[in-house]
Amino acid sequence: MTLSEELAWRGFANQTTFKSTTELDGAPLTFYWGVDPSAPSMTVGNLAAAMMVRHFIAHGHKAVLLVGGATGMIGDPDGKSQERSLMSTDEIGANKTAIATQYSRVFGGQEFTLVDNYEWFKDMGYLQFLRDIGKHVPMRQMLGREFVQTRLSENGDGISYAEFSYVLIQAYDFLYMNREMGVSLQLCGSDQWGNSIAGVDLIRRLTGNEAHVWSAPLIINKATGQKFGKSEDGAVWLDEKLTSVYQFYQFWLNVDDEAVGDYLKIYTLLPKDDIEDVLKKFKTHPAERHAQKTLAYEVTKLVHGQDKAEAARRVTEVLFSAAGYGVLLETDFEQLKRELPVYQIKSGEDMVGVLVKEGMFFSLSEARRFIEQGSLYINGQKFNNSLLGEADFIHGKYAIVRRGKNTHAILQLAD
Repeated sequence: MTLSEELAWRGFANQTTFKSTTELDGAPLTFYWGVDPSAPSMTVGNLAAAMMVRHFIAHGHKAVLLVGGATGMIGDPDGKSQERSLMSTDEIGANKTAIATQYSRVFGGQEFTLVDNYEWFKDMGYLQFLRDIGKHVPMRQMLGREFVQTRLSENGDGISYAEFSYVLIQAYDFLYMNREMGVSLQLCGSDQWGNSIAGVDLIRRLTGNEAHVWSAPLIINKATGQKFGKSEDGAVWLDEKLTSVYQFYQFWLNVDDEAVGDYLKIYTLLPKDDIEDVLKKFKTHPAERHAQKTLAYEVTKLVHGQDKAEAARRVTEVLFSAAGYGVLLETDFEQLKRELPVYQIKSGEDMVGVLVKEGMFFSLSEARRFIEQGSLYINGQKFNNSLLGEADFIHGKYAIVRRGKNTHAILQLAD
């Protein structure tokens, strides 16, 4: 499959300046893709574009990955109804480091050049920028942007000169990399089309060189019609300190049936034949959710590594299926302890009293009622109201107690 065919099949084809998409199938191009350090992590929205970048690399094109230290100091106003709050230089620095680390994980084993646009902006004077760049950018072009018109309208919140000028900074990025690194193509999401086209125009005006843009459509949640990448707790991050590995895995495991095929194409590197086999099995037995399980494992493996993906899968199977609790590794409990309440208990101590004290039950009588109904479990087995000894604890430390179908807690044996 050629690159143009792969991009179309996977859903990465949107707007482009190429006359024919097959131009991607010729000689290797040097392209760039970037993320501003507006947060300490990329999201699954960024990850979609990153997966597109991986296919460009796999087909022989040369990647320049940018961390926007300069653009991050202003913040892209496109799509924002209000002025952004400026971040401190320390925040930006920490975010840049975090995103560069995520590049290393997501693009592990791939060749790329890492750059920071702050490096070519830090010594540029204001007058130099106006003379060398601002002089060549028509105001009509900038004023015609939809978000500018919205912000300047009667009901808009206005726009500062700094945010208004953001597009010039990004356009100069493209120009600089075109001159210094031979970059002739920018990859982006559809929401960055206007900024990217400004760079193409600037390159043409100042150098006469031909440059291009390839954009991917934004990923839309078909069930809600909203931009994909939100959970009940907000954005889904690639940093496990913001979205735990378990929560990340669960997000993918719970995607709707209608869109799971699209997400397999976008967010995994599985070849076409493998994805079609997964979907065939899924359609035959949809209740088994084979497509979602495959998606959750593959994306978690890519972002967090195989060991953590395996742990998330084991923990999920133990908590929500018939898998035996004995499969859990001791390290799996470190992941579980971030998701479940942990109750300390001594060997031989009355477990029911501990559960009441910790708030799993309102009273002893309520706890006894659950026991009588067979709805209290210890490590997957119905609890018989006996005292727990060391043999009841997995790895000599932990036991998982379940009330009813879905309320879990960890009992940790006190030292």
